[in-house]
Amino acid sequence: MKTLIKNGTLINADKMWKADLLIDGEKIVRIEPFLEDHEANVIDAEGMLVMPGGVDPHVHLALPMFGTISSDDYYTGGKAAAFGGTTTVIDFVSLENDSLSQSLAKHRAKADPQVSIDYGAHMNITHFSEGLAAELPDLLEMGISSLKMFTAYNNRLRLDDGDIFKVMRIAGKHQLLPMIHAENGDIIEVLVAEALANGNTAPIYHALTRPAWGEVEASLRAIAIAAQAESAVYLVHMNVSGEVDQLTYGRRKGVKAIGETCPQYLFFSEDDLRKDDGAKYVCSPPLRKVEDQNRLWQALEDGEIQVLATDHCPFYYDGSQPISYEGQKIAIPGKELGTQKGHENFTLIPNGLPGLADRLPVFWTAAVNSGRISPMQFVALCATNPAKIFGLYPQKGTLEVGSDADIAIWDPKKQVSYGKAIAKQRTDYNLYEGMQLIGFPIRVLLRGKTIVEGEQWYGEAGAGKFLKRKPGTFI
Repeated sequence: MKTLIKNGTLINADKMWKADLLIDGEKIVRIEPFLEDHEANVIDAEGMLVMPGGVDPHVHLALPMFGTISSDDYYTGGKAAAFGGTTTVIDFVSLENDSLSQSLAKHRAKADPQVSIDYGAHMNITHFSEGLAAELPDLLEMGISSLKMFTAYNNRLRLDDGDIFKVMRIAGKHQLLPMIHAENGDIIEVLVAEALANGNTAPIYHALTRPAWGEVEASLRAIAIAAQAESAVYLVHMNVSGEVDQLTYGRRKGVKAIGETCPQYLFFSEDDLRKDDGAKYVCSPPLRKVEDQNRLWQALEDGEIQVLATDHCPFYYDGSQPISYEGQKIAIPGKELGTQKGHENFTLIPNGLPGLADRLPVFWTAAVNSGRISPMQFVALCATNPAKIFGLYPQKGTLEVGSDADIAIWDPKKQVSYGKAIAKQRTDYNLYEGMQLIGFPIRVLLRGKTIVEGEQWYGEAGAGKFLKRKPGTFI
């Protein structure tokens, strides 16, 4: 089956140009002006922008937490992503024993029958042993080229610095990319205990017990360990101005350090946690101050931060009340677990926000329409850079002959009053409810097949593919 996209303006990370694009099966086969193919189904993209489908390298689908589970699974999360113009996500494999291969097999057994867009996997390394160390080099054969470690969540997810160094040393030798959640777990434990002892249980204390300085210190520590281990390092969900300073310092010193931030840290602050519905905004690491927002924006504009991801991990605001999703009533326990009257406890509020559907359209309106970044930078941050860093380029993240035909056709003039009904995320709220957007995807193709057209959904469970990733590229 051939498809010809005509009369559009194509956007890659390095250029924006008028051309037609021919798809044969799942691949892009020609990109030229004035293409004709009488066997092809023609999509007229006059006045439209044609860009690669977004790549979100940081999502948590069907993630168990605090006695519940994140409310988007691999089907609903993929659907929401597609309606927002994203066609590839990378999730995380939970390490439940010393076997990386068994952990991946369990993860895929859950994800593969559900997944509605293409996906890859990072491996969480939440404990260390000699047996695990021996298996780490085999990750590439499994299709995994990145792994994640934590400097917080003591006695649950955290590795000590010595074990992080050991893992990074192996990663550096085998072209694996370590990802670091950078906070100071020891200080968090002290401050949380003190807050609860003093009866301070409101959502704002989620931020006040996780000080910004802890992230600054932990991010520099991660970069320094990577330098000593001769490894690259990727800082996830950067939210503090000082983290940007440490990332830039490390890069200037020759460390292969890379960073991502997320839309929530650009649009919201600690002030939102003080609202009556502050639980909606509880995520880890927490929202920060307006001056941190400003520094993150500047870092995206200047290229100091290389990726815009989401850390998508949605929960209902009130999971006692069902919502309708595809004609079914569904209720999943959510943030009310830590906000019930008389039993308020910020440590019981599931940590995470929806964002998969929101990332591209919200960022386009705020960043491109304002002139803060160019359309090419938009594609770089949201598609090309993550594809390169995580070993998917040029299969994903670009419009090139031979690339997968993952394409978002974008109407730059389309006006949308945005919110949960538009987003298609399986939760009962949206952080951007009522935001007026200009510019929105009107058609999305996954490997040559239309899965979104206007309000119509043509995707299906199991249609997505697991992506075996190769070593990435430092940018």
